[in-house]
Amino acid sequence: MSARAEQGGWLRAGAAVLLRDLRLVWRRRGDAMQPLLFAVLVIALFPLSIGADPNRLTPIAPAVLWVAAVLAGLSSLDALYRSDAEDGSLEQMMLAPVPLAWLLAVRILAHWLTTGLPLLLAMPFLAELMHLPGNLLGVLMVSLALGTPLLSLVGAVVAALTVGMRRSGMILALLALPLYVPILVFGAGSVMAAAQGLPWTGGLLLLAAGLVLALLLAPLAAATAIRIALS
Repeated sequence: MSARAEQGGWLRAGAAVLLRDLRLVWRRRGDAMQPLLFAVLVIALFPLSIGADPNRLTPIAPAVLWVAAVLAGLSSLDALYRSDAEDGSLEQMMLAPVPLAWLLAVRILAHWLTTGLPLLLAMPFLAELMHLPGNLLGVLMVSLALGTPLLSLVGAVVAALTVGMRRSGMILALLALPLYVPILVFGAGSVMAAAQGLPWTGGLLLLAAGLVLALLLAPLAAATAIRIALS
């Protein structure tokens, strides 16, 4: 009974944090749409700059779409813990009767739901702008479905390392970009390999393995970093 009650407490606390984060995002809908709008602007600039010729856009489409996804995720990292650190909510989460890593895992889920998921849903339209062949859309969607949660998990650890700093945007980008490069390489590389008729499942399997590992370790690492930063 005690184990079941403890599990129920974890679920209630996680649901409360998730509903709170989603409610705050709904109140700041304009700010929440910025990553998606940023990705749309980045992708729309390529047809405007090099022309709308499919022969030019198709070869670079997977790389452009993935770069836009990485930059959109990076643009939202600074706000992941910033408001909670300023109003004392992080200290309250540290004092909660449930593990801080669990609450941060729910926070990362909310971050992906409000940044990665809208981008994933808009990707068929964005892929059409870049004249991505229809037979590659499935591979692109699977790679992004594995890669965007991984971006949120890795970014959450980096954001936790800089939570105690003021104006940490540049430092955050410098720390996160090297960690994002392998995700970008495997994600875009799988689509490029499929376009060339080469085996493409290897990159997706590596993304899946990285996602499983990050799901287990990233919330723990982020919780440790926040405790050190706020101690």
